Amino acid sequence: MRVFASTFLLLALLLLPAQPVFAQTQVNVGAYNYPPFISQAESANPQGLLLALLEQLNGEQTDFRFVLVPTSLARRYQDMNSGRFDLILFESEQWGWQGNAYQSIDMAIEDAGLYVAKAQPGRDQHYFDSFTDKRLALYAGFRYGFADFNADRDTLRQNYQAEFTYSHESNLLKVLAGRSDITVVSQPFLDGFIADNPASAEQFLVSEKTDQVFQFQLLLRPDSPISAEQMSRLYQQLRDNGKLPALLQKYHLHLTD
Repeated sequence: MRVFASTFLLLALLLLPAQPVFAQTQVNVGAYNYPPFISQAESANPQGLLLALLEQLNGEQTDFRFVLVPTSLARRYQDMNSGRFDLILFESEQWGWQGNAYQSIDMAIEDAGLYVAKAQPGRDQHYFDSFTDKRLALYAGFRYGFADFNADRDTLRQNYQAEFTYSHESNLLKVLAGRSDITVVSQPFLDGFIADNPASAEQFLVSEKTDQVFQFQLLLRPDSPISAEQMSRLYQQLRDNGKLPALLQKYHLHLTD
C-alpha cells in the first residue's frame, strides 16, 4: 500500500506543469582603475562607486546581471569593440573614443580635474599660471586639459617635467613630500582624500581654475545584450527612487539635474 502511495505521488509530481525558469542575461561592464570610481579592478576584491552602483542595478531588477570585467585605460577601446565587455560607465566621449561605435547615455554627473600643489608662504593661485617650469606628477594614461588631452608619455615628458604613476594618492603624497610640484586629481577623489586625512587640507594649495570639466556618460556597444532604452530606464529608476543620489553623496558627487 505504501509502495502504491509513493508511486502515485511520484506520478502526480511528474504530471505537474513545468515551472518556467528565468535565466538572467549577463551584461559585462568594463572597469579600469580610476578611484574613487573603481580601484583594484583586476583583484578579487575591487572597490569603489562603480561596484556599489552595479549592486544597485542588480538589486533593482531580475532580467539582467551586471558583472564587472577588468580592463585598462589603453585597452578599453579594443575590449569594447571586440565584445569583451558590453558597456562602460563614468566615461567621456572626449577621452579617445572618436572613431569607435557606441551609444551614449548621459549620466547627469559632473566632475572636474583640479591642480594641487603644496601650500607654502607666498604661494598663491598664480603658481598655476605656468607648468613648463614645474615637476608634474601625473596618472599614466590620463588625458589632461593643459596638454590638449594628449596622453602620450613621451610628449608630456618632453613638454613638461612629467613623471607617471598609477595612483592619485601617491601623486598627492609626492606633492606633500616636495618630490613633485603639481598634480591633477578629480574633485571627488581630492574631497575623499581630505575627508580621510583632515590635516592635509591646510597642506594643499588647490587651484580655483579647473584642468577640465566633463559630464560623465555611459557608453554602450551597439550589439550589447541590453539596449540603450532598457539601460536608460533602469538608470532612471535608481534616480527616481533616491538610491543613486544617496550613493553619489557618499563619494562626494551629485546629480546635475
